[in-house]
Amino acid sequence: MNRIVVLGGGESGVGAAVLAKTKGFDVFLSDRGTISPEYVSELEKWNIPFEQGQHTDSLILNADEVIKSPGIPSTAEIVRKLEDKGIHIISEIEFAGRYDSAKKICITGSNGKTTTTSLIYYLLQQAGLNVGLGGNIGKSYAYQVATANHDIYVLELSSFQLDNMYDFKADIAIITNITPDHLDRYDHKMENYVKAKFRITRNMSDDDCFIFCSDDEITINHLNQIVVKAKKLPFTQKGEVEQGAFVKDDKMVVRYNDSECDMYLQELALGGKHNIYNSMAAAIAAKVMDVDNSVIRSSLSTFQAVEHRLEKVLSIGDVLYVNDSKATNVDAAWYALECQTRPVVWIVGGKDKGNDYAPLVPLAKEKVKAMICMGVDNAKFHDSFKDVVPVIKDVTSAQDAVKLASELSVAGDVVLLSPCCASFDLFKNYEDRGRQFKEAVRNL
Repeated sequence: MNRIVVLGGGESGVGAAVLAKTKGFDVFLSDRGTISPEYVSELEKWNIPFEQGQHTDSLILNADEVIKSPGIPSTAEIVRKLEDKGIHIISEIEFAGRYDSAKKICITGSNGKTTTTSLIYYLLQQAGLNVGLGGNIGKSYAYQVATANHDIYVLELSSFQLDNMYDFKADIAIITNITPDHLDRYDHKMENYVKAKFRITRNMSDDDCFIFCSDDEITINHLNQIVVKAKKLPFTQKGEVEQGAFVKDDKMVVRYNDSECDMYLQELALGGKHNIYNSMAAAIAAKVMDVDNSVIRSSLSTFQAVEHRLEKVLSIGDVLYVNDSKATNVDAAWYALECQTRPVVWIVGGKDKGNDYAPLVPLAKEKVKAMICMGVDNAKFHDSFKDVVPVIKDVTSAQDAVKLASELSVAGDVVLLSPCCASFDLFKNYEDRGRQFKEAVRNL
């Protein structure tokens, strides 16, 4: 019996361990941190041996193959030891793909991937298809392969999940856009990050479809340098395309093969220029899946916004509180600021990923009246915005950030949590950050 060791005891790792167990492997899971009670319970239910708080070499370095959770960097000591021994390291996505014959729609990108993934899942559900939602959202893909039976999976894939993917193949691959992000994991080289994103097109054939934004310069520059065998379907707001999606006369138009679907932009449930792109990408995927035009129109007009993405929380004394905790990079925060029409009290901060805040300075000068830095180290924010934002304050909790924001704001303002950074300095993840923010707003 082959031995599989799983590194990481979160959603991805536990799902991979369960799948390995159902396939008859000798499985062991190791997490250097603390495994949450819900995942401990899951491991015990499936009778999977595990350790937490340490990595024991003798229990790990005897693996035939290792499944590494996406949050663990390749620079981790245990990963280097595995590489020195020549032990193959794969991702949960790679492992689950070996046991799944369902059609796979895979979405990556620096921004918009969660919204686009959720939109596609909603569209296919509304069309009555047997579809699962996984990857970086929902239940882990591996866990669903082990315990469910879907005809189609819609998978949101981060660059980290793509890094250890080799034979996995998407039937439909989508790159929403590429902007600088996670550069700390890629030797601070944009080229390495771009290549990681394009791994989503690996192993694709002429029968598959690649959906991408032709307005995104970084995407197009890289696409011009490589060979992608799949049928290319661009989406754009800068002219017409023969196949794909575009905007014309206040309408979104989608063309695939000999079929066309259009709808007025004002009918889309999600507002903002960035969400037109997300809606176009989702609509193309739906057309490829042969979803009826009426279902596409009704779904795109009734979809509910994703939690933690420009989520309106409450209006208190005519001050609107908006949770955009999922804005973990500069580009996402740019979109959030760009669409604000009120004076902004902006809550930022967290674990910097090698960000360059210069693109935000003009918007901050125009729209931001006060900035609240919610992080362990806020020096970079102070340096970047001291000349354009009149008030910059530091806090170390969501409660203190919201309390201070309520003091700095007046009727007609918006308090915007759009942090630009990862959440791992003060919070478990961006969801934890967003929920603590919302709870603090409700307690005002």
